[in-house]
Amino acid sequence: MTHVPLIPDNAPFSSEQRAWLNGFLAGVLNRGAPAGMSAPVESKRPLLVAFGSQSGNAESLAKRLAREATSRGFTARAAGLDSLQPADLVKEQNVLVITSTWGEGDMPDNAVSFWDSINQNGSSPKLDGVKFSILALGDKNYGETFCLAGKKLDERLAELGATRITERVDCDVDFDDLAKKWSSAAFTALTGSTETTAATAEPEETGFTKKNPFQAKLVANVNLNARGSAKDTHHIALSLAGSGLNYEVGDALGVYVQNCPEVVDAIIAAHGFDAQAEVTLPDGGTAPLREALLKHYEVRSLFGKTPEASVTLTAFIENLRKLQPRLYSIASSLKAHPEEVHLCIAAVRYSADGVPHKGVASTFLSDRLALDDTTGIYFHAANHFRLPADTSKPVIMVGPGTGIAPFRAFLEEREATASPGKNWLFFGDQKRACDFLYHDQIIEWVQKGHLTRLDTAFSRDQEEKIYVQTRMMQAASELWQWLEEGAHFYVCGDAKRMAKDVDQALHDIIQAAGGKSADEAAAYVAQMKKEKRYARDVY
Repeated sequence: MTHVPLIPDNAPFSSEQRAWLNGFLAGVLNRGAPAGMSAPVESKRPLLVAFGSQSGNAESLAKRLAREATSRGFTARAAGLDSLQPADLVKEQNVLVITSTWGEGDMPDNAVSFWDSINQNGSSPKLDGVKFSILALGDKNYGETFCLAGKKLDERLAELGATRITERVDCDVDFDDLAKKWSSAAFTALTGSTETTAATAEPEETGFTKKNPFQAKLVANVNLNARGSAKDTHHIALSLAGSGLNYEVGDALGVYVQNCPEVVDAIIAAHGFDAQAEVTLPDGGTAPLREALLKHYEVRSLFGKTPEASVTLTAFIENLRKLQPRLYSIASSLKAHPEEVHLCIAAVRYSADGVPHKGVASTFLSDRLALDDTTGIYFHAANHFRLPADTSKPVIMVGPGTGIAPFRAFLEEREATASPGKNWLFFGDQKRACDFLYHDQIIEWVQKGHLTRLDTAFSRDQEEKIYVQTRMMQAASELWQWLEEGAHFYVCGDAKRMAKDVDQALHDIIQAAGGKSADEAAAYVAQMKKEKRYARDVY
């Protein structure tokens, strides 16, 4: 059989031109074609790779998969679930879905409208003839809600008559290997053959990535809280000098962290293990037990627990999860701070059953990483959380506590680029005197007129607790006016309560100030999401 070359993704052609050229080459080089005669071109299988993504993992996986599918002979495209209707699946016939789970088992923001549309009794079309499979991304630390969004979609699509070509695969935070196995099985099922299809290899990632992190030096660690605060919030600055790395405001920084030595030593002592015993590492190779527990394995769930009797060291290691890098919202603009990236970190410390606990990553950065020491970093694109391309558009930012991080970056970026659009910030914390993060910089922006409006909510400065959603409701009329002017609305911070309360306040404001019914307000918010005017960076 003649090997059919494929036009690479980086060739200077559009996707349509590339598909036509690949088809032309397949026809010309088809085996057995008489000289001078064009052979029939095999029609390509259509394939839709749909994604529901909150932080960007599902989106990047879907786009990568669509590129691979194209190289395997499919006519493939990747699309967010927010851009699709159930009828689109009927047209496509072959559908692979990659979705994360957000909050307490919820659909990611860009999948909510699609989920609602396929759950409207009697109005969703039957999906007979549609072939599908689902890759669900999640985190096993969430227990019963692990990968719940993917599980719900899998069940509902089957209920509507779609045919499951391969079983759903549920992935923990380290998802690369499972994702590859799932996509390979799906391609085999769609082609109905185990024959290896001509495919171009994915281009190797170059530069510094998650698999090849840059060793960034800590150049600043400043406590942002004043005396009297119950909190411990740190401004962290890392140097990018010599990396060649760039980022956009709204992106996240992946940080490789280490466990607390005291915790590791306590666990080793409790089990009676030899700290220097050689053990296997998650990605291959070996290291002494203490080093493995410090740098390579999650151990927080073990601290304070009574060791299992007579567990062997091998069995102990086999039951541990790989220590994952942590993602933090970036708190700076590269235009304002060349060759640096900033974070705003709240050190987590608490007691449970009399046992002190502390956040692995937050205390590593705030307490254990010394100035001029280095740690591995990489950038994680957040395409869903971007400033408006039209810089004249107003922006409304709601970011209590460390949720201020991306909005400090947004305001620095808008200042550096002299963006003419209005800026409105809602910021809240416990006490104004000691918890007003980035106070001097924010007040300077107000005085210069760069920050058009600032509303603060310090919950413990008065008997009645006041939160950012309280301030939103108090400013309902003006907030509605900004929305009608095309303002983009952003929320960053706690997902469990704040983000839900802010979302409810937004609906209430649209109803009250906009004179709309509850259904009309919901439709207005849905339209904002569709227009990418409502974005959340919540955790």
